[in-house]
Amino acid sequence: MRMISWEEMRAVDANCQYLGLLPLQLMENAGAAIAREVIASSPGKRVAIIAGRGNNGGDAFAAARHLSGFEVTIYLLGRARDISTEEAKRNWEILEQLHWDLREVRSSEELKLGECDLIVDGIFGTGVKGRVAGLEAEAIDAINLSGKKVLSVDIPSGQGTGKVVRADYVVTFHRPKPDLGECVIVADIGIPPEAELFVGPGDLGLMGKRSRESHKGDSGRVLVIGGGPYTGAPALAALAALRAGADIVTVAAPAEAARAISCFSPNLIVRELSSDHLTPQDLPVLQDLIPAHDVVVMGMGLGRHPDTGDALASIIPLAEKAVIDADALLPGLPLKGIITPHAGEFQRLSGLSLADMDWRERMEPLKGYAREREVIVLLKGKVDLITDGELIRANTTGNPGMTVGGTGDVLAGIAAAFYARTSALRAANAAAFVNGRAGDLAYAERGFGMLATDLVEKIPLAMQLEGEELRK
Repeated sequence: MRMISWEEMRAVDANCQYLGLLPLQLMENAGAAIAREVIASSPGKRVAIIAGRGNNGGDAFAAARHLSGFEVTIYLLGRARDISTEEAKRNWEILEQLHWDLREVRSSEELKLGECDLIVDGIFGTGVKGRVAGLEAEAIDAINLSGKKVLSVDIPSGQGTGKVVRADYVVTFHRPKPDLGECVIVADIGIPPEAELFVGPGDLGLMGKRSRESHKGDSGRVLVIGGGPYTGAPALAALAALRAGADIVTVAAPAEAARAISCFSPNLIVRELSSDHLTPQDLPVLQDLIPAHDVVVMGMGLGRHPDTGDALASIIPLAEKAVIDADALLPGLPLKGIITPHAGEFQRLSGLSLADMDWRERMEPLKGYAREREVIVLLKGKVDLITDGELIRANTTGNPGMTVGGTGDVLAGIAAAFYARTSALRAANAAAFVNGRAGDLAYAERGFGMLATDLVEKIPLAMQLEGEELRK
């Protein structure tokens, strides 16, 4: 079974909610799984549950109800009014209605652990950071000094802090997690495979948050290389990168195109190149620009002049991080980073036709190509597919209105902005979701009259919405 990181697990939880699987349902399933292991491993019928005020405690509250025939005492570290999530609070209130033995404790001296056969540790999940102190630290010491068998919920409380529960068993959920040791039971709690296949708001959560101490440029500097016969395409990619959170976006474009692009927005920095198309003579200018940016996104509106392919062959290796789209998707180029073809462009690159395949049939050919070329492929379509050659994800946001010109350029700009802040695969996953979601929001207002510029303006809203609101 594939291991999953803690942050990836939080993303799966968020995507479950987006798919309509409520946290309360998962908590109930987790509680039942914990109870099964208590029944299987407890040396006696007396169980002490020591719970914190978050969802880890909520899982333990739910477990209590499944322990019919056991003598269960639930110790809450703190006050019930301070329980921090609705799901945990609901499970506590059910236990109150059922008149279970509930004790709100303020001191570890109130923990009567000598009277139990097994301790269930539900104090902390993965959210605890820094030093554990106060009542929780005292409770961890009491558990470790009790001499009783201990079963931890999801993770031994305090792991990674220096003050940690010494658990005999850990019941973790869905998949194995790192650093849990050997005595781990992986419990199925009903998370469907689709929660890991389809991208969603959880993938945005993997982007991380900006620090309040951030300065200009810390959230990404993007260089767009595009334009020539077309001017709108690179401008759309650049504006999308800004709307997706990049701090600074520079457009390097052939001279006439650069002058037109500079009129699109005062927020864009525009550098004129030498000719009416990208040529190898532009390399000295680009050699200076590329190292000053975190990500280079290229291809939008470049056209097919023979000089352009020669220039791209020299430019792509200079970029540490690259997003390659449209006219830069040429056979024989040294592709890297994220590539964003539609089915026709993918056939041009690979020689593989996907036209008669449904999206599930496309998965293996895409994985094989990504693995061979060592790139992230974001294949645009009715269902977008994203793969690094090993994992593959799918995106179902988007609508037929997005066949309007320019939406692919917007996607490339979003991907570049995200790639400045995270890995290529995570950036591509989140970009596919946000691009489609922004398109859905634009379509709700404009219908088939939506434009790529409408989509650009919806990017911040597509990134901000959370949970159930995203499904409206």
